[in-house]
Amino acid sequence: MSLLEWLAVAVTIVTVYALIKRYETRLVLFTAGFVLCLVSLDPISALNSFAKSMTNNSLVMNICSSMGFAFIASYTQCDRSLVHYLASPIRGLGVLLIPICTIVTFFINIALPSAAGCAAAVGSTLIPVMLRAGIKPAAAAAAVMGGTIGSFLSPGTSHNAFVAAMANIEVMEFIGFHAVWSIISASIVVVGILLVCLVLGDHKGSKTETAQAVAQTDDDGFKPSVLKAIMTLIPITILVVGNVWVPAIKMGVAQAMVLGAVITLLVAYAMDRTNPQEFSKKFFNGMGQGYADVMGIIIAAGVFAAGLRATGLIDTFVDVLKHSNDIARWGGSLGPWIMGTITGSGDAATMAFNEAVTPHAPEFGMEVKALGALAFLTGALGRTMSPIAGAMVVVAGIAMANPMDVVKRTAPGCTIAVFVLALFMV
Repeated sequence: MSLLEWLAVAVTIVTVYALIKRYETRLVLFTAGFVLCLVSLDPISALNSFAKSMTNNSLVMNICSSMGFAFIASYTQCDRSLVHYLASPIRGLGVLLIPICTIVTFFINIALPSAAGCAAAVGSTLIPVMLRAGIKPAAAAAAVMGGTIGSFLSPGTSHNAFVAAMANIEVMEFIGFHAVWSIISASIVVVGILLVCLVLGDHKGSKTETAQAVAQTDDDGFKPSVLKAIMTLIPITILVVGNVWVPAIKMGVAQAMVLGAVITLLVAYAMDRTNPQEFSKKFFNGMGQGYADVMGIIIAAGVFAAGLRATGLIDTFVDVLKHSNDIARWGGSLGPWIMGTITGSGDAATMAFNEAVTPHAPEFGMEVKALGALAFLTGALGRTMSPIAGAMVVVAGIAMANPMDVVKRTAPGCTIAVFVLALFMV
């Protein structure tokens, strides 16, 4: 390796450290990439990568429209209605509440792909239900946290759009490719959490032990609506039906989200006289936040990858991978998983890996979509067992539990799922 490549290794280590210390992700990735391009005497590469990522049509359309719809689902309380009606039938199931709440959260997270947002919407309803049933706070929080990998199957998740564009396939085709493995991973996590909770006796907690937490999340006058609950499912329903059964209504993610927003506005206006002007502001604010928060990480990860390429480190790494796809298999699984665990975010490491390494997958005998999916799924599993993840902080706060106690319950299943994916997925 050349001196520049060793320098790139050193900068990467510093970057990882900065992410662990929770410095601003976009700033860290952009700075690292720009510095590497500067020392390689090729600063224009960083700027070109920045500009190219800014205008990635498929990513901007899918991510921003999905975030816009998520904002109006929250504004109109459609998300709370969905959670309410899914939670109602499961009250009084005892220890079975733990796996059922994880499964319910998983499916809600498909419609509401933000992990922290879903955790807040679901946790405020399901966690008190579990606490009242005598389930200990840490177990109740873990049940909801484990379900926040449902975004695996959401067309609004940035990684699905990112890898699909890289593999030159439709988002729904990519989701269909990894759906079986996503469900297998979720099943392992569900069973893992249940078994740990049974071993720890989490279903034998005192029903008065968490009275304060229950009181904090009691009803605030919210009135659920079946119609509003249905609204959250419209975009996904359109996408699935159009891609699988009725080609006449097949459309892109952005089109489905906008159509879903229009229908939601009509229903919300008819029911509550929702202000269309405020509704519009929320939708476009959501689009803007989607660009700032999600596209921002993608853009910054692209600059970091450009820096690694400028130093020659990527070429060296790809050359090593050509001689063994086992290295790619374990690097693409354990790397994002470990980084997701220690940084609390599966996005930064996964985006950087997929930007820099995944396009070269055919050179070492793998498919782009397979390696990209592997990194995406394992990164999310790492985030699900991180004590500092945003969603973890949310559920632990609602349940008034120690995040580390929650991690003890999510970690075994997530860890097993990562190794299953690494061994059998690619």
